Amino acid sequence: MPMSHTRHLVIVLGDQLDHQASCWDGFDPDQDRVWMAEVDQESTHVRSSKQRMVVFLSAMRHFAQELREKGVALHYTTLTDALNSHNLASELGLDIQRDPPAAVVMTAPGDWRVLTSIRQACAQHHVPLDIREDRHFFSTVRDFAAHAKTRKQLRLEYFYRELRTKTGILMDQGKPIGGAWNFDSENRESFGREGLPPIPPPSQFKPDAITRDVIRLVNTRCSDHPGSVSDQTSQASDFGWPVTRAQALEVLDRFIAQRLPLFGRYQDAMWAGEPWLFHSHLSVALNLKLLSAREVVQAAENAYHQGQVPIASAEGFIRQILGWREYVRGIYWTHMPDYLERNALHAQEPLPVFYWTGETDCRCLHDAITQTLTTGYAHHIQRLMVTGLYALLLGVNPKEIHAWYLSVYVDAVEWVELPNTLGMSQFADGGLMASKPYAASGKYIDRMSNYCAECRYDPAQRVGENACPITTLYWDFLLRHETTLEKNPRMVMQVRNLQRLSADDKKAIRSQAQRLKMTDHSGDRP
Repeated sequence: MPMSHTRHLVIVLGDQLDHQASCWDGFDPDQDRVWMAEVDQESTHVRSSKQRMVVFLSAMRHFAQELREKGVALHYTTLTDALNSHNLASELGLDIQRDPPAAVVMTAPGDWRVLTSIRQACAQHHVPLDIREDRHFFSTVRDFAAHAKTRKQLRLEYFYRELRTKTGILMDQGKPIGGAWNFDSENRESFGREGLPPIPPPSQFKPDAITRDVIRLVNTRCSDHPGSVSDQTSQASDFGWPVTRAQALEVLDRFIAQRLPLFGRYQDAMWAGEPWLFHSHLSVALNLKLLSAREVVQAAENAYHQGQVPIASAEGFIRQILGWREYVRGIYWTHMPDYLERNALHAQEPLPVFYWTGETDCRCLHDAITQTLTTGYAHHIQRLMVTGLYALLLGVNPKEIHAWYLSVYVDAVEWVELPNTLGMSQFADGGLMASKPYAASGKYIDRMSNYCAECRYDPAQRVGENACPITTLYWDFLLRHETTLEKNPRMVMQVRNLQRLSADDKKAIRSQAQRLKMTDHSGDRP
């Protein structure tokens, strides 16, 4: 091996776009250099949507531009480079061979597959790999593992309370502000008959030259990938996501001022044709590390203390960041790689074809999926209680619905997406993450949205021509898993409702459910 000219080769991945990350500790521009790479592998191991690819590629290129402006030595491989092998490990190995570093340095990645690839590349070329703590979180994986050892069952609430106590966030002399740890009961309202209150317009940014180049590249190179993206401001498929820290900070400021006051009250509500509502739209900036979790939580807490937002909104939002986000990361890194293989309900159905097109008469599914393919976004209740619910009730193989979520959403990074999908949404981990399957009939969607008002299906009917497919599949789900579900204390009442059904009722439900499955599986698959 030739003598090294580089002290540290610093890896920056597409979801690590922070100039203050741990990989920069001790960085010496005279001795160290940076490595970034665009490879097809990262958009084809699942067929990433056009919106998702543009988010990652544009944000990476903007970050690379900032490094060059600082005079940092950077090796950046683009998708169109003639010698690009389009494999992350191979590209890293080639760079190590060209200029062998004394060590490779990186902040811990958010994807088990990526970590494995980088470790293999460094081992193959006999270069030490220094993996540093990801400081973008309030806790470490070791913290979560220590917590897990003290619990017979893992539950978000207890981990969340520990973090509140440890950090002092929304605490007063060791007790939760407002006298309660959470205000869930105040955060479940629908918009009701009064309809929507005024909705602030979303924070969107006109694509600059870098983003327009990426959009053209994606539309040319990946024309067969799901979804759509355009840089034409007159079209509904506009790309407007933040791809720089300055833009991300603007989104944060506008959310705190305009949406957070009503976020808690309406965080579970849905409305046809309204994808943004009072949600933050910050997850993509958080997951790419354009924002830190601490500054986001601090902004929300400050808004409460300044009297700008009620405690229910502040706590409900902070719980998503300080609680849920930390919790799912702990689940992922303490249970991978085996976690990906879990399938507690033995679900084996293929993902319906309409998940790639939105072409279904079920209005809630059509709206959520079409919105997803157009914008790369759906809020958490649309993901859990519309697209996720249907897949759960139908019995879709967890790996297939996991790949879909990872493919279509702009904020999808596996450490956060996989536990939310496989554990929370599909109950494939058998209750490790959630205390029960989130199974519901069409009546839940009718209560929380206006989707059913103009839908051809009736959420109150489980069989017949106008029966809601979600209601049909809900009852079929209970019938299929009755023996398993009756052992779950939180599902007892739902399972008992099966006693009201006659043998003929059960036969009709199973028959209609089977017809639905046959219909869902027809058509060309991507």
